[in-house]
Amino acid sequence: MATIDTLGGGNIEPRGLEEEMRSAYLDYAMSVIVGRALPDVRDGLKPVQKRVLYAMSEMGLNPARKHVKCAQIVGRVMGEFHPHGDSAIYDTLVRMAQSFSMRYPLIDGHGNFGNIDGWPAAAMRYTEAKLEKLATEMLRDIDQDTVDFIPTYDGNAQEPVVLPARFPNLLVNGSSGIAVGMATNIPPHNLREIIGAVNAYIDNPAIDIDGLMRHVHGPDFPTAGMILGRDGIRDAYATGRGRVRVQGRAHIEPIGQGKEAIIITELPFQVRKGGENGLLDKIKDLVLDKKIPEITDLNDESDRNGMRIVVELKRDAIPKVVLNKLYKHTPLQTTFGVNMVALVDNVPRTLSLKEMIGHYVDHQREVVVRRSKYELRRAEERAHVLEGLIIAQANLDEVIALIRASADPDAARRGLIETFELTLIQAEAILQLTLRRLTALEADKIKQEHADLLERIAELREILGDEQRVYGIIKDELSEIAAAYGDERRTEITYAEGEIDIESLIAEQQMVISITHSGYIKSLPLSTYRQQRRGGVGINGMDLKDEDYIEHLFVSSTHDFLLFFTNRGKVYRQKVYDLPEASRTAKGRALVNVLPLREGERVQSVLSTRDFTEGRYLVFATRNGMVKKTEFIAYNTPIKADGIIAINIRDDDELIAVRRTSGEDDIIMVSRSGQAARFSEERVRPMGRDTSGVRGMNVSHPGNALLAMDVANDDQELLVVTENGFGKRTPISEYPVKGRDTMGVKTIQLTENKGALAGALVVREHQELVFISQNGMVQRTSVRGINRYGRASQGVKVMNIRDDDQVSAVALIVESSADPVDPVDPVDPVDPDDPAAPGVSVDLELASLPEDLTDGDPEATADGPEDPDSGPVDSEQ
Repeated sequence: MATIDTLGGGNIEPRGLEEEMRSAYLDYAMSVIVGRALPDVRDGLKPVQKRVLYAMSEMGLNPARKHVKCAQIVGRVMGEFHPHGDSAIYDTLVRMAQSFSMRYPLIDGHGNFGNIDGWPAAAMRYTEAKLEKLATEMLRDIDQDTVDFIPTYDGNAQEPVVLPARFPNLLVNGSSGIAVGMATNIPPHNLREIIGAVNAYIDNPAIDIDGLMRHVHGPDFPTAGMILGRDGIRDAYATGRGRVRVQGRAHIEPIGQGKEAIIITELPFQVRKGGENGLLDKIKDLVLDKKIPEITDLNDESDRNGMRIVVELKRDAIPKVVLNKLYKHTPLQTTFGVNMVALVDNVPRTLSLKEMIGHYVDHQREVVVRRSKYELRRAEERAHVLEGLIIAQANLDEVIALIRASADPDAARRGLIETFELTLIQAEAILQLTLRRLTALEADKIKQEHADLLERIAELREILGDEQRVYGIIKDELSEIAAAYGDERRTEITYAEGEIDIESLIAEQQMVISITHSGYIKSLPLSTYRQQRRGGVGINGMDLKDEDYIEHLFVSSTHDFLLFFTNRGKVYRQKVYDLPEASRTAKGRALVNVLPLREGERVQSVLSTRDFTEGRYLVFATRNGMVKKTEFIAYNTPIKADGIIAINIRDDDELIAVRRTSGEDDIIMVSRSGQAARFSEERVRPMGRDTSGVRGMNVSHPGNALLAMDVANDDQELLVVTENGFGKRTPISEYPVKGRDTMGVKTIQLTENKGALAGALVVREHQELVFISQNGMVQRTSVRGINRYGRASQGVKVMNIRDDDQVSAVALIVESSADPVDPVDPVDPVDPDDPAAPGVSVDLELASLPEDLTDGDPEATADGPEDPDSGPVDSEQ
């Protein structure tokens, strides 16, 4: 196309109107998409949001500072970063401070920032703001070269392209915006759930949507409410698009004079309570239009303690029918259209949940690597300077003489470089030394700083050379954020019509589950064991052979899970309602008919759980002294019919015990050679499921092996018994807390006539034991019947053993039936050695259980009591 020269030296290029309009509109559209309306997949922020947070950080408005006027913040943002008008900037700031708009607000507002009725915020000259604590996690490490910076619009300053975003803000707070030809509507989520999903993705990048949804149950709105059905959630997570039905929460209350009222306490997300076209206006219009004539009055009784809308009804009205009309005709039930569109490399894309998490993990990997490289570079530079100072201090007299003899600083600098083979940087640092740095104390500080730097440099190089360590750091930092800022889910997810599963049809009730030593399991309702008052004779329990006994006993809900851990390191999961029920006196069904156990595989530990949150970690111990710690939630995963790997076990090893811990407990391990090692579980770093662990106790001596592992609390005792029937109990407090991978300290004085250690248990005085010999002899006794001795003593005879026999094991037992007592009239303690005691007829007596059976303790097991709330103790060798 020809061009026309003009007198001014420029050119005019003729273009068709259609072509020019198309080009200009596309440029405009991309500007809106990239520069205004859509969030970045990495930090979940639009440009204006990022600039507001960064400007507030640059102004020093951290949570410890006082609030400043929003007008000052808006002026700083508009003047330096965002030349698009103050109203857009202030609206953005206000939204990030509203607890009903953001699931986790990023700005701490002071003053009138609007309300759920739709009233706007006060003018920016009246309101004040500063950063919330969580917002500092979005900006953490931004000064350590973690992200790229670009010039601002006027070229006078620099601004970050993206924030480090140390938590997945895009999913946590969601985002909404309308661009040109596209829009985004990402719902907010619970911080703990999202971080759990991110960590699960890091552990297994091949995880599918179902696996992620075991951590992320669905959106979690700041205004709570209820989500009806899971199909829409799954569609959104799998494809990036879905429709989620959200309903406000309401209940029915009597209000006197035979009338009832519907009380609304929660609204769907983004539904206004009052104001024009708010929920109250909609209800009033429906009453005036005679669509809901049953309503006689409408009052808003909301206050600072929460929302309360009272809808009064006529006496003859059916409240449930009126409530369904409100759901149908008002915003009390709405549909949230999920459209997860975000910018990936400045290109808008519709993303699934897994893709969003994947992009976030990639961003965090880059942040951690860049931060580590920055820290390594600074550490190496500082170490280089310190090496020069150390040389100078080692040759102090010569350095001083050289400097004094130099004509000027340049000559002194050259002299230092030539005489001591220093670099220019080192020589300059020496010339800048003050006299006080020449003292012996300062010299020691320099050497110590240099040593610390060398250690840190080595650690940083290891991190940069090991991809798994980088991902481990990401997981650790995310877990810290979840612990510091996480909260409980607000939005309840309920089944919609057509989504009812079989579990919802099963009544929730407490069940007593018993497992015998010989491998029989059964369950029956707790109500089977009637409550008796003082002096009751009990009821007959399970019929067992003399050599058998109940080894595990739980009181769990029908909707709970039981986790069965076997000696081969596998775990099987069963719902309580799927376990075989049997009569009170029946012994139940063989475990091999309930679980697909292979030949030689036996159950070592059993745990009961509702949602895998009863403890933070599971600690495993093997016969060869290995110990492993894994987050309990990691086992909340689909378990195949033939189980999954709970811990990797070598062919010459087997699992001994599994315990739940809080993350701050002590672990005690006992070996066959009569040694016990106690150490803090913090010395065992968390690992994934499919790992072998680390050495917890040194049992490498020939013939030695680990016998037992448990959580160590100072108010408990360690009971040990030898092969020839000698035993004792010793307070746990006598075992010092030491390190991991030691041989431990002596727990009993072994002699030739006593034999090696045969068994060990952490016990309490009220419990009962059974000793089992190799020839099948069984002796039952109470813990209180065994004497208490010091750690290094020999013990006393606790079981008579024939010359050709030996003790093979010791176990805690529980009774086979229940006699829960009236709490107003407690039962006196029963001494099992008293011939006048009721004996076995006091079935499932309370003294046999770690806690009162009627409390519904989810884990009253024969593996020993566990106290997840106990504080950290220490570890011992």
